Amino acid sequence: MKTYAPHAAALTASSAHRDRPATAILHDGPDARLVLFRIEPGQRVPPHTSVSTVILSVLSGSGSVTGGDEERAVGPGEIVVYDPGEVHGMEAGEETLIILATIAPRPGHR
Repeated sequence: MKTYAPHAAALTASSAHRDRPATAILHDGPDARLVLFRIEPGQRVPPHTSVSTVILSVLSGSGSVTGGDEERAVGPGEIVVYDPGEVHGMEAGEETLIILATIAPRPGHR
């Protein structure tokens, strides 16, 4: 069994560039990857696709997510699911947005 503390990981997550969201990989196994995003106001994850199913769990904060041509507001406790190949992106609102992304299967493993 493995356990993770996502809010603590969000505090120590890092970014390669100041204008990009901070990320931390919490789990990286052959069947799934868990990636934590800390997206500050004014930051975004540009729309992109994945070969895997992507499940976004909003842990805290508020912002918006995109899926194809659609955009909607999200807040704590909400879960958004994207099918493989579906365009998706995230953006913080006026407060820091913390999202846990579950990517399954892990890209490049199957």
